[in-house]
Amino acid sequence: MFIKTKICASIRGSVGKHTNVKELIKAIDEQFASSDKALASTLIMQFSSMKLTETKGVRDYIMRMRDIAAQLKDLEVTMSDSFLVHFILCTLPN
Repeated sequence: MFIKTKICASIRGSVGKHTNVKELIKAIDEQFASSDKALASTLIMQFSSMKLTETKGVRDYIMRMRDIAAQLKDLEVTMSDSFLVHFILCTLPN
């Protein structure tokens, strides 16, 4: 199958033989469904451990925190805006 020759060898080896393209795509999608959970876990750990560094400004810090929150929202891990604001304010130095 031509499509299978264009897929990375590590992915190609982990997916069984399929004659239908839809079945192949579905199998690949199912293979990487758990990676969303790992990514969400990594993002949560980054979010909870971030600290304001002195070389970066407060605005950059807030924007990075909001970016992580947006990525988590895409992964269906939602947090309210009020929680986000309070968490960011609590992590800022006095």
